[in-house]
Order: sequence, then C-alpha cells, then structure tokens
Amino acid sequence: MNKAITEGIQFMPPAFKDGLNVWSSGDGTPGSDTYDGAANAAFVPADADFGGCLELQKTSSTQKLRYMGQTPLQPGCYLQIKARVKAISGNLPSVRIAGWAGAAGNTHITGVTERADAVTLTTYGEVVEVTGIVGSGSRDGVDMPWGRTALYGHFGLDIEGANGGLIRVDDIEITDITNVFLRDMIGIVDVRDFGAVGNGSTDDSAAFEAADAAANGRTVFVPEGTYHLAQSVTFDSEVTFEGTVTMPTDRMLILTKNFDLPNYIDAFGNEELAFKKAFQALLNNVDHESLDLGGRKVAVTGPIDMQAAVPNKTSYATRRVIRNGQLEAQSSAAWDTQVYTSQATYDPSNATRLTNVANVANIPVGSLVRGNGVGREVYVRSKDVGAGEITLTAGLYDAAGTQNFAFHEFKYMLDFRGFSQLSKFAMTDIEFQCNSRCSGIRLAPSGIGFNLRDCFVSRPKDRGVTSSGWGCQGMLIDRCQFLSAEENKNVADRVSIAVNANANDVKLRDNRVTKFLHFAVLSGANSLVLGNHFFQGDSVSGGIRSAGLVIVGTYTSSAVAGNYIDNCFIEWTNEHDSTPDFVTGFSYSALSITDNIFLCGDVASWFSYIVVRPYGTGHFLNGVSVTGNKFRSINGSIDRAERVDTSFSNLNFSRSTNVHFEGNTYHGISKKSANPLRIRHDQNSASQTWVIDPDGELPFGGRARGVDSVVPFNALVNGSGSTRYATPYVQLERGSNGDQVHLVFEEAVQGTAAVQVRIDK
Repeated sequence: MNKAITEGIQFMPPAFKDGLNVWSSGDGTPGSDTYDGAANAAFVPADADFGGCLELQKTSSTQKLRYMGQTPLQPGCYLQIKARVKAISGNLPSVRIAGWAGAAGNTHITGVTERADAVTLTTYGEVVEVTGIVGSGSRDGVDMPWGRTALYGHFGLDIEGANGGLIRVDDIEITDITNVFLRDMIGIVDVRDFGAVGNGSTDDSAAFEAADAAANGRTVFVPEGTYHLAQSVTFDSEVTFEGTVTMPTDRMLILTKNFDLPNYIDAFGNEELAFKKAFQALLNNVDHESLDLGGRKVAVTGPIDMQAAVPNKTSYATRRVIRNGQLEAQSSAAWDTQVYTSQATYDPSNATRLTNVANVANIPVGSLVRGNGVGREVYVRSKDVGAGEITLTAGLYDAAGTQNFAFHEFKYMLDFRGFSQLSKFAMTDIEFQCNSRCSGIRLAPSGIGFNLRDCFVSRPKDRGVTSSGWGCQGMLIDRCQFLSAEENKNVADRVSIAVNANANDVKLRDNRVTKFLHFAVLSGANSLVLGNHFFQGDSVSGGIRSAGLVIVGTYTSSAVAGNYIDNCFIEWTNEHDSTPDFVTGFSYSALSITDNIFLCGDVASWFSYIVVRPYGTGHFLNGVSVTGNKFRSINGSIDRAERVDTSFSNLNFSRSTNVHFEGNTYHGISKKSANPLRIRHDQNSASQTWVIDPDGELPFGGRARGVDSVVPFNALVNGSGSTRYATPYVQLERGSNGDQVHLVFEEAVQGTAAVQVRIDK
C-alpha cells in the first residue's frame, strides 16, 4: 500500500531552492516565523554533496526547521521523514527528525512523541542521514505514534546542542512506507521478508525458521514459488501456503498449529507426497495425536511404504490415529502381484522354518506361501539370506521334504511391514478404495493394539487387512465394512480374504463383510467375533459355500456371538500344525458359538454352518459350547447344521467331553442336533433291550457316551399286559456308529420313555 501511488497524495515537501518562505523556524503552524530573509539561513545552490541545500547557523537552544505545509496522515498509513545533514564549522550539534501533530480544527495533539532519536555530528563534512517514522500505530520501528486522531503534521528537524555551529541540510524527503508494516497489521509474516528465494534450489530452511520465530502469534505466509527446504522445519505458528515446498525424504515439515492433510497438500502440491510427509510429522512430535485427512481424497499411485516415509523411526509405540478421508488406488503397474517360485526344504520338527531356500534374497518378507501341505494364510515373517532360511508365521501340516514353493507378494495400499514394531496405532473413518487393483493394509511384523474403526475397505484385490507376523496382537476391527471385488463371481472362483490374524486377543466387532472367499482367518487364541454380518452366497442353484470364519488352532479359547452368518460357515481346523496328529494337549477346545443368526439359501444339502476339519488323527471335542443359535435354510433344506469334514481325518468321538449343544432353533434343517439330546422312544412290542437311536441328531454324528435320564411316560407292561416297575441299566456306544443306547430291563417290557443322551461324559 502506498497512498502517493494509489490515491495521488502528495507527501514530499518542496525543495529549498523553491523558496524558504514555507520553512518555519517555529512549529510550522500558520503565522510562525520563516527562514525567508533570516540572517542565520541561506540557500546554497552548489554543494559538493547535496547540490542545492539549506545552510543554517544554530542560534537558539533548539533550532527548529519545519515545513509549513500540512503533510496528511491517515490511520494505517506510515510515513518516513528523512534528511541528510553535515557540519561545516563551529560547535558540532545533534540533529533529529521532529514534527508537530495536528488534529481537526488545526489543534495541537498533546501527549504524543513528536521527536525521533537524535544523531550527534562528530566530524566536519561527513554526511549523516537522520530518519524518523510517524504513523497511527505503536509498532516496532515507529518513532512517533500519533494515534487515529492525527490528521496531519508539520515535519522537519530539531538541531540541538551548543550554539554557533554551521550545518547544511539537503532537501527533506517524506515517503509512504506502509508496506513495511502491512503484513504486521493484517497478521501475516512473509517468508520472503526473511530471505526466502523460492526458486526451487536455494535452501530456504533458515528463512522459514526465521519467519516463524518472528511471527509471534501471526500467520506465516508462503507466497507463490517453489521453496526448497534442505533441513527439517518446524512451524510453531500457523502457516498458509500459496507456493509449494520440496525437501528430502528424511527431512520433516512439522505444522504444529494447523496440522492436517489439506495444509500438507497445499505445502507439497501432491496428495500422495503430502500424506507421507504428514504421517512422518505425526510420528515426530507434532503435538497432535491424530492426523485429520480433512475429508480429502488422496490418489495413490503405488504401495505406500509407511516406514520409508519416516526414515528415522523403525518402531513406534505411542498412540497415533489417522482419520477422516479417502485413499483411492489409481491405475498403475506398481500394484501387480509378483510371484516367486523357489525350492526349499521343510522339517516338521522345525515348524516355522524353510531351509536351503533357493534365491532367498529375492523372496519378499510378508509374501504369502503356497505349496503342497501349506495351510491358508501362511506368510514369510523374516528371512536370513546368508543362511538361506525363511521364517514362517505358522507350521505346514504336510510338507516334509523338499519341494517348490510359490511366494505371492500382494501389493498393499498402506504397507507397515518396514516397522519392526508398531503399537497403539489406529485408523478411523477412512475409505480404502482399492478398486480391484490392490490390497488394503499390511501390518507391522509385531505390535499391540492396531485398531481399524468405522472404515470402508472397498474392493481389495487380494486381502483387506493382512498380518504377516504378530502385529495383530490385540487387534481391534470395529464397525467397518469390507466390500468385496468378487461380488459377481461364484463362490468357487473367489480368492480374496478380508482379514487374517496370527496372534492372540483379536476383536472383530459389528462389521459388515460381503462375498469374500473368507471374512477372517484367525490363527491365534482368545479372539472375540461379535455382532458382525458376513455373507458369501451366489446365484448357483444348489451351490457350494465357503467358510466365512476360519479358526485355525485346536485350543482357541474364543467366542463367536451375536453374528449374522449368511450363506457361509464357521470352519475350525488345525492346518497350521506341523505334526497335525493329536499327541498331547487339549485338542479342539474352548470355543463358544452363541446367539448367532445362521441363514443359507439354495445350497447343497450337505452344507453345514459349523464344520470341524481335523488335519490329523486322534483329535476330539473338549469344551465346546453351541447355544442359542438360530439355524435356517431357505429354498431347500440341508441335512444338518454341524458336521466334521473328514477330508483328512475324523474326530475321536470316544473322547468327547464338556460339549454343550442346546437351546438352538432349526428351520429347514433335517437333523436338529442337541447335547444332551432328548429322545422320545416308543417301544411298541415287549423287549428286554430297547434300542434308543438318535437318528443322527447327536452333534457332529458323535457317539452316545452318556445318558442323563430315562423317564417313562406311562406304565411299563410286559407281554401279557401286566404293569412292571422296572429300572433298566444303560449300554452306551452301541450300533455300528456307536451312537445308539441300549436300555436293558430285567424282563421284556414295552412302553414310552424320554431318554436324554450325551456325546460326552
């Protein structure tokens, strides 16, 4: 702002050559004495330093020189008065800029400073410049703050000190310098005022830091240009970017006062880079616990290595959150899955180790392992290139010896595997738009308490959330939606999995999951699967269905409760055991399946909702509770709600113990299993041995190993019709399948009785 330019206001007083009748020896007010014809003043037309100038002899204690014209003042306008002087002879005086403050009605404003700092002349002939700044505001650098009531001033010099000295004064200049104070007035500090160049190559780090230090509560302004920051920069003030910045990957831009993704996008001009730099700042004491994406959509062109974005951190365990936005995968060859085939040797006694791995250096940590005898969701946890060995997340059930393995390196939108450990990290209210191009999130190799909440994982190509180590310990996935990229495929053609976990204490709660091969593969213990809706049907008449929830491990100590399990089933396996036959331990133990809604439609009759699939011999049920569930089949009935998949082995039903299978409801299901199973037996002809047949309704087709009660409904009578008061004894595990019970009486009787049969003792 310059009033002389914008409004044509004249601030400059006339030159001395134009006459001394407008130059007062008093205050400059009308009627004051002038230097025109004064004995102590003369115009010198040809001074060697000044050209034309005024020569004055000091004759009073304060020799005044004032322009009698009214130099206008306006609120917010700042004027600089400048004069060059030199001593010629006699006593050496002091010189200062001075003025007279005028208000409306040509009245004098009292109580304001009307003089700038004095400068003492010390050498004859030396040109000295004296300046003073006048304006309405009391700001740093303003010598004469006159407030808003000042309308004009009479400006000039005060010459002080001993009398008798002779000085010369060049023409006095008055200029508008409001632009110096403009950004201070509107609360902005421009980085260019502190030396920033903005040419894309000069290091502007120091200028940015200096501008921030000077801001003192104001906003730092980064104008148009490209500013290279070779060093880390922290802004303790709010900052606004019109221009953009560049900086090395290992240097940080930390915005403490306006820390959110939109500001980082303004700073870097690229959404993906801005996201990386904002995440870098989040893990480096930005004084914020969360990164707000500001509802912005970030176009992601390839896998984001989250640890590479923060080179100074290899582990992190302080709570941090990324929230409120969308990440969208763009078309790019960077998402293509890479498959490496390599020969390796497996020894079941070293359950999680592959040895003699060919080309081990090429095999990525975190890749999925496939091969003969390899169960689902086994990943490369680490590798030792020198030893030619790979450490797996789980054992292999039938892979002893040497064979070729395939290692599938899926590409993830956010990849945390570069961290050795990441704990207490959360992502909330984010949509991961994978667009069938990539997977969603790969967790760090270790860590506790990863949390995904209120998020959408949409159309992941292979996996939604993958744990290729133990970074899933205590993982919480709450109120999320996993939307499959394979909705239009039949069940048999699907390959994608929403979630896998290897560690303990996982909680999956209130999620909605559509048409994956599996919703979740859980290999740890102590998991809670609560309140989810997962469905996996297709339009094939009498079609097959895949497991919605796969529980891997015999002693699971887990609960599956309150879920809506739609056209899929729960599968319980031990496919990660390197020696899958039962030798010692609890076998299939500690699982409760409670108060779930199970629904299927138009499926094969052999479909079941709960499937136990032992990969070795000798296993048995030991502490299993299936209670309060609602089993229903529509568009055709199914044989039973539960079964054993005997592809590898059957259960040892002679050891079943502590099995609760009761309070369930069945609709469209032929066998209504229960334990204890209440059987109403009608013996229509007298017999000493009554054969109680459960007709396949003992859970999982188990053996009849116990009888809780035998209660006749009416009198027992012998062949001649006489009432007999007889109590039978029980013979268990009868019949070819061991599922029948014989009631043996003292003599042949007939009648009706209710018998409660159990598959356990």
